[in-house]
Amino acid sequence: MITAACLTKGSTSDEAARYLFRGIDAQIDYHRIIADVFLATANGKTQYSVIPIENTIDGSVGLHTDWLVDEVDLPIQAEWVYPSIQNLIGQRAELSEDNGELAYDRIVKVMSHPVAMAQCLQYLRKHIPHAELEHVGSTSEAVRIVRDNPHRGWAAIGQISAAVDNDLDVLERGVTDHDNNFTRFLLVGSEPFMNGEPSLYKTSILITLPEDYPGALHQVLSAFAWRKINLSRIESRPTKKKLGNYYFLIDIEMSMDTVLLPSAIAEIEAIGCLVRVLGSYPSYKYETNE
Repeated sequence: MITAACLTKGSTSDEAARYLFRGIDAQIDYHRIIADVFLATANGKTQYSVIPIENTIDGSVGLHTDWLVDEVDLPIQAEWVYPSIQNLIGQRAELSEDNGELAYDRIVKVMSHPVAMAQCLQYLRKHIPHAELEHVGSTSEAVRIVRDNPHRGWAAIGQISAAVDNDLDVLERGVTDHDNNFTRFLLVGSEPFMNGEPSLYKTSILITLPEDYPGALHQVLSAFAWRKINLSRIESRPTKKKLGNYYFLIDIEMSMDTVLLPSAIAEIEAIGCLVRVLGSYPSYKYETNE
């Protein structure tokens, strides 16, 4: 049986984990904060951690990236994307007119995780501009708080599964501002992982440039370009050691089990760059027919 740490039950992370582990005997351990998710695997309590790392609308999740780079040594073993479909959740009898129509003016507060809230700002500004917006640790926590505080005009943004688990109503489905809202997840741990045929294989590396080498980033990118190696993502993050010092996270659409990629990395190291391989892993696309 596979064991994996994940953010709270009923969250997008929970639904994404269940999608990845479909058909597999898996036990999911839930945690309120991402640090505890990472530490559960780093301390050997679970085999894997499920980490949301990037969103279509909100971009990269810097805190989660920093934990992966600075706080733990857990290789990436898989990546997959999962739709982040947010919904307005609450007590319908409390927040509706006599005819059953949702009464937006009765909603005085909306709670959710800040990332989920950011994905629905246009909807909130259009329909509930008067409501107080409150950030909490997760979408599922927001739903639980609404459940425990009836008759106060509170609503939550979260997942349908959380509404069902907490005996609340889905007041309005699909309140995200964009239909193509997906979240990219990483599975990190010490053991390789496979579940079905991946769409491709990827490798993630961390590059620290030499301070005294003008044009080093150009030469790094050239090492991939002339070999026709496709980069799907490049992001800079501060090293936290000195103002203006950055490392570069690069996702490469190629496995380390090739000739070209190791030789490109060797060329980059030859100019004095430090290269850390964060993982070489299968990448899965979301399939709606499964």
